[in-house]
Amino acid sequence: MTSFVRDRIRRIAAAAAYPLDPADYLDMFRPLRAGADLRARVVEVRAETAAAVTVVLRPGRAWRGHLPGQYVRIGLDVDGVRRWRSYSLTSAPGAADGLLTITAKAVPDGVVSAHLTQELKPGQLVHLDQAVGDFVLPDPAPGKVLFVTGGSGITPVMGMLRAGLDRLTDVVLVHSEACADDVIFGDELRGFAERGRLRLVEQHTDTNGRLDVAALADLVPDLAERTTWACGPAGLLDAIEEQWATLGQPDRLHTERFRTALVEPGEGGIIRFSGTGMDTVLEVDGATSILDAGEQSGVLMPSGCRMGICFSCVLPLREGAVRDLRSGDVTTAAPGDGVLIQTCVSAAAGACDIDL
Repeated sequence: MTSFVRDRIRRIAAAAAYPLDPADYLDMFRPLRAGADLRARVVEVRAETAAAVTVVLRPGRAWRGHLPGQYVRIGLDVDGVRRWRSYSLTSAPGAADGLLTITAKAVPDGVVSAHLTQELKPGQLVHLDQAVGDFVLPDPAPGKVLFVTGGSGITPVMGMLRAGLDRLTDVVLVHSEACADDVIFGDELRGFAERGRLRLVEQHTDTNGRLDVAALADLVPDLAERTTWACGPAGLLDAIEEQWATLGQPDRLHTERFRTALVEPGEGGIIRFSGTGMDTVLEVDGATSILDAGEQSGVLMPSGCRMGICFSCVLPLREGAVRDLRSGDVTTAAPGDGVLIQTCVSAAAGACDIDL
């Protein structure tokens, strides 16, 4: 077929489809085709615990695969607003059926996690980004490995275990959770332990209190010989990083944080959202991020990990001052400065104008 004929067919298709694009019709019938925006179809939603589910997804043809331990951004349309959140991939790469899984736990006031755990149904489509993250095992893997996890921090580690136990010769997993029934993948982890694939230490905080990081050497006597991967609540990771620094082994520790540690909030101020024909003004406190403040008032903005890592939420600060919620640093801008800020980890520090 000549290029002239192909162009002619495209023009005829475009005229017939107007005001839509021909690709819009293809999206209706083949949403996972090559060339379409990356999406995935929900195949199954299964309960892991009372508060956590695993979502089985069939990704579109553009999916490039992942490494064990990486995470992916999932876009869900909730109440007419597309919201993006990041979830660890819990399946081994390269499954014969082409499926992948994420596992999520509902969190208080979590709009997306609540929708994902309670509302998502097989057959629905979700938006998808390519996998990212460097919380992964090297190749070759260390001879001795220690995983320390808390709560949903087990999810990236489960991806590593499912994909890599055959190449891991000596593995210890210390996992902290409220009780045995709340341990995500509890039966599977205990099965690994029973078959001698790893040594599992469960710390149930409801009965035994918080995991004492300083006493980890009592649980794992050869701690100094192990390379460690840790994921969980900020307090647990802070304690682990401090302990490993004390031991003089910070280079043998790898951590993954689901939420960013924040400094004490400032005084807040006035946020003006301008551009694209809109002008919205909000008065906010110093603890609320610009992204959260905007979303709560119906202002749509790009977002991603919501931790200041992926830079999907970057917008221009037209003028004014904002405060970094992680460090407390204040950034200022005057018209024409061209300053960009991350709205998910920035709060108003006085008056500020965000260009949409």
